[in-house]
Amino acid sequence: MARRSRGRSPRARPPTARAGALGPPPARGGLLAGAPPGRRPHTRGAMAAAGGPGAKKGILERLESGEVVVGDGSFLITLEKRGCVKAGLWTPEAVAEHPDAVRQLHMEFLRAGSNVMQTFTFSASEENMESKWEEVNAAACDLAREVAGKGDALVAGGICQTSMYKHLKDEARIKKLFRQQLEVFARKNVDFLIAEYFEHAEEAVWAVEVLKESGKPVAATMCIGPEGDMRDVPPGECAAKLVRAGAAIVGVNCRFGPRTSLKTMTLMKEGLQAAGLTAHLMVQSLGFHTPDCGKGGFVDLPEYPFALEPRLATRWDIQNYAREAYNLGVRYIGGCCGFEPYHIRAIAEELAPERGFWPPASDKHGSWGSGLNMHTKPWIRARARREYWENLLPASGRPFCPPLSKPDA
Repeated sequence: MARRSRGRSPRARPPTARAGALGPPPARGGLLAGAPPGRRPHTRGAMAAAGGPGAKKGILERLESGEVVVGDGSFLITLEKRGCVKAGLWTPEAVAEHPDAVRQLHMEFLRAGSNVMQTFTFSASEENMESKWEEVNAAACDLAREVAGKGDALVAGGICQTSMYKHLKDEARIKKLFRQQLEVFARKNVDFLIAEYFEHAEEAVWAVEVLKESGKPVAATMCIGPEGDMRDVPPGECAAKLVRAGAAIVGVNCRFGPRTSLKTMTLMKEGLQAAGLTAHLMVQSLGFHTPDCGKGGFVDLPEYPFALEPRLATRWDIQNYAREAYNLGVRYIGGCCGFEPYHIRAIAEELAPERGFWPPASDKHGSWGSGLNMHTKPWIRARARREYWENLLPASGRPFCPPLSKPDA
């Protein structure tokens, strides 16, 4: 991401009495400097109260009022690293086999500032999970609802592209798979629905058409870059197709890093404007830098999926991503693979002036490294400032490794 983000809010947190020092989050009960009138900081003590019956606004109500909605982050790759998901299949049996691990990750994202607990139902169709699919979808809904109830978060039921589409474009059979998951989401009364990770606009449209049958708001995100979908449908046209199918929120998720994802969002926004259509914009990029990947995204890089760590974005990269997304007009901002809870906290902290509160996880995090002011070494104390971290070019520590890779496809 750019080292300095134009249009960034001139201050991340109110200064303390010490000249030039960056202060901690406001004291409980105090107003955030620069926050909209009447909004108060979100503290641990406020979380339970915010989740009470009737207290939550719906996703469209939030977006239409101009609120920033912070999504959640990585489940598959994070839980694979934690020993709860098997790479290759990438199916979410963990909701039944390791519910505590899934619950814990939901909770980490909630504390970091997420407004949405997305059900861990990626690839959880009958096609991929056979007889387990219904149990897994139901358990995922229950876990997401349990954690969402501890804060001001909504539950989103999620479906994704099928394996079938690539070799058998049978609309009726594919829609049946989507509809099966939708029936569980409807029974569990999720708050809204997300069709995510589609590399073909046609299949994404089919997904939106099915999800619209519920009467609940539908978001749709594609895993494409600036070149468009796998049939060369441009991003702007993809967005228009999704809106015409009934999606109220459109954007991209996964496959590409923050910089590339925002380029694609720009093209989607321009396409909607050219078509005379309106929709809320949503971006959930990778937590990895992928400037060298091709049209297929990070899955074609030789490091995928077990050696991506050197590409991991810093928290400061993600603050830039959040600010640039906001300046572009995106109001639903989250992450996908590689996006850890501290990355979500970075979004919530960067946009705290707009949201009017800090996430609970900021209680232990000094803004722009301000906690380093207490360090005994003066050169480390000198890093307790925004300018240092914004302009740092972090080394990988791998002197014999190339800075970029050549995609395998």
